[in-house]
Amino acid sequence: MSTDNEHLRLLSIFHYVVGGIGCLMSCMTVFHIGIGLVMIFAPEKMTGAEGEAIPAFAGWMFFIMGSIFFLAGQATSIAIIISGRFIARRKNYLYSFIVGCVECIFLPFGTVLGIFTIIVLSRESVKAIYAHNKSAPDTAAPS
Repeated sequence: MSTDNEHLRLLSIFHYVVGGIGCLMSCMTVFHIGIGLVMIFAPEKMTGAEGEAIPAFAGWMFFIMGSIFFLAGQATSIAIIISGRFIARRKNYLYSFIVGCVECIFLPFGTVLGIFTIIVLSRESVKAIYAHNKSAPDTAAPS
C-alpha cells in the first residue's frame, strides 16, 4: 500500500474518532438546557442567595445558548464524520479540505487533525488520487 493511501486511511479513521468525541462532548450542553428549563418552569426550585427566585430571563438564556451550542456541536461533528467517509472513498476533495480547515479551530484534537488533513490533501499525489477516482465509477472506490 502506498504512503498516500495509508495516510488517507488513517485520516479517515481519525475523522471518525474526532467526530465521535465531538458528538459526545457537545452532549454536555444538555445539562445547561435542563437547568434552563427548570429555571423557566419551576423557578421556586432555584433561588438566589437571599431566597428570591431567579428571573425567567436567565432560564431562557441557559436554554437558548445550550441549544445553540448543542446543535452547532452536533452539526460540526457530523460534518467531520462525513468528511472521514469522503476521505475513505477518495471523493469530494474540496469538502474534506474545507472541513480540515474548520477543524483547526477545535483544540486540541481538531487542530492536530486539521493540520494533518491540510498537509496530506495538499500533496499533488493525493490530488491525483482524487482526480483518478473522480473519473472512475463509484464501485471502484475503496471503502
